[in-house]
Amino acid sequence: MQTRDALFECLAAQDGYISGELLAERLGVSRSAVWKAVSELREEGCRIEAAQNRGYALLDPGSRLPAGQIKALLHGGSADCNVIVLHETDSTNDELKRRAAGGCPAGTVLIAERQTGGKGRLGRSFYSPPRGGLYMSVLLRPSIPASECMAVTACTAVAVAAAVEQICGRRAEIKWVNDIMLDGKKLCGILTEGALSAETGLFEYLVIGIGVNVASAGFPEELREVAASMFGDVENPPRAAVAAAILNLLYDKLKMLPQRTFMEEYRARSCVIGKEIIMTDFAAGGAKSMARALDVDDDGGLIVETPDGVRKLHSGEVSVRVIPSEGAGQP
Repeated sequence: MQTRDALFECLAAQDGYISGELLAERLGVSRSAVWKAVSELREEGCRIEAAQNRGYALLDPGSRLPAGQIKALLHGGSADCNVIVLHETDSTNDELKRRAAGGCPAGTVLIAERQTGGKGRLGRSFYSPPRGGLYMSVLLRPSIPASECMAVTACTAVAVAAAVEQICGRRAEIKWVNDIMLDGKKLCGILTEGALSAETGLFEYLVIGIGVNVASAGFPEELREVAASMFGDVENPPRAAVAAAILNLLYDKLKMLPQRTFMEEYRARSCVIGKEIIMTDFAAGGAKSMARALDVDDDGGLIVETPDGVRKLHSGEVSVRVIPSEGAGQP
């Protein structure tokens, strides 16, 4: 963690002033390094007051997200999570995978104010501006095989959709397999990655990446046509509350993984079941075809009806087929 980030967490956790000498001691840096980090935080918009013989006090975090603020809102299974907030990283998933490979414990939650290389499925980029988004990755170390990965993603989707509804009061839907939709537009993407043990065939770790558009301030015009946000064009949305709600619900629902009881809610929130879809089947080399989505099974597979019969889609993508109404385009 950079000195600037560590200093911010110290100031955010402090009730009142703390001396520069004590800050330097806690952070293991020089007094001049503390002064430089204070200057950097001020440039970001943090209001930090300095008083002679008293030290520094954080008056307003600005757009910064304090880890302690999130931690204070956690309860139940998520209460023991170690929340780390970075000012910037390439990708929260990639950074947490690096830490996981180095022995980082389960329950580590990594959040970045900004991603320089945010990514979605298939290596696609994920727009990650500061302030308006929540970019969060969660480290699990479950003893489960690779076949369970889709169910973990489905469980996460249910938790995120429920958290969105809990916080902003708007119904969120799930588009198979990993997108959360709001008013027909994409609100959130989920990317689950991990490392398997060659000896056991079980995961050594799983990293669940969650990217939520909490606010749309700063959205480029082309994104406004396809992307939704929880709170619209606000400057400082309640990202800490959103992060905590997701973590609380995720850990609650992960307990249901063996029984798959969360899948009932997944189906109820699905925006593809019963719809005509265009599906891309990765197992068939990315072939596209028309189908009708019938159901989602307990492992997260999409059951579809094609001209050749009913089958299950394990890996791929779908889009709801827009069928023009009768007479559309006629004079």
